[in-house]
Amino acid sequence: MMKSVVGAREPVLQPSRISLEDRTIGRILVDMGKLRPRDIDRVFTLHRQKGIRFGEAARRLRLVKDADIQQALSVQFDYPYLKSGHSALGPDLVSAHQPFDLQAEALRDLRTQLLLHWVGSDHKVLAIVSADAKDGRSYVAANLAVVFAQLGEKTLLIDADMRFPRQHRIFGHGNGPGLAQVLAGRAGIDAAERVSYFDDLWLLSAGAAPPNPLELLSRTGFTRLLDETRAQFTVVVVDTPAATRGSDARIVGARADGVLAIARQNRTRLRDLEGLCRAMNVNGARLAGTVLNLV
Repeated sequence: MMKSVVGAREPVLQPSRISLEDRTIGRILVDMGKLRPRDIDRVFTLHRQKGIRFGEAARRLRLVKDADIQQALSVQFDYPYLKSGHSALGPDLVSAHQPFDLQAEALRDLRTQLLLHWVGSDHKVLAIVSADAKDGRSYVAANLAVVFAQLGEKTLLIDADMRFPRQHRIFGHGNGPGLAQVLAGRAGIDAAERVSYFDDLWLLSAGAAPPNPLELLSRTGFTRLLDETRAQFTVVVVDTPAATRGSDARIVGARADGVLAIARQNRTRLRDLEGLCRAMNVNGARLAGTVLNLV
């Protein structure tokens, strides 16, 4: 579970309208192979007799499971998610594999707060930072990118942790040409790859590990890259190295439109979190909010 606190600001950007699938829930269940066509009449009879939803009638007749209904509804309401084990996406992506879990609900709540109080035409690039390793920074960055994409927002996730990159493993991508190669002038923004199963999500991995990550991030090329992403995407989430591993996060935070600081229960010391926020402020970064990781 997570708790979040996001700075207050007037709403700027409203969530995209959700488009509905033309097929009925029954047709979708049949197309998914979860319901046999000859059972449709039985379900409709119970549906009319009891005045209950079609999916509930099918479940009461033990023809489908709750998970089948949820999967069909995700198709009908254009809400992409995956069943565990059905893709290369790693188990850390709870918002993709378990969208009805309490943890995924907490991530959607964080997304809502950011949409209402932070995201806008002048606030697109959000750096995810933390004082130390294993605070859940990469986990939050990956899942936050997924929940924005599930809403239909064109989203880019950048792995700016070129010291200990994780996002390519979380999403099951190879760590081919990525941010390091873009900043070295050997690749462009087209090195970002669309994430399978999500039409509105792209990943720019860290790429081959460079010997000078801080220097690469300090160059004007990183600023130009972020300007380019602002023109092409609605939301850009940037994963960063832990603050204890160098000044990389401070450089990224200063060039982003805001930072989201992650703290972990029973792990992050309050003075370390306060020190991180002060350091971000001194370097010109703007704090969008904080998140307490309870797991």
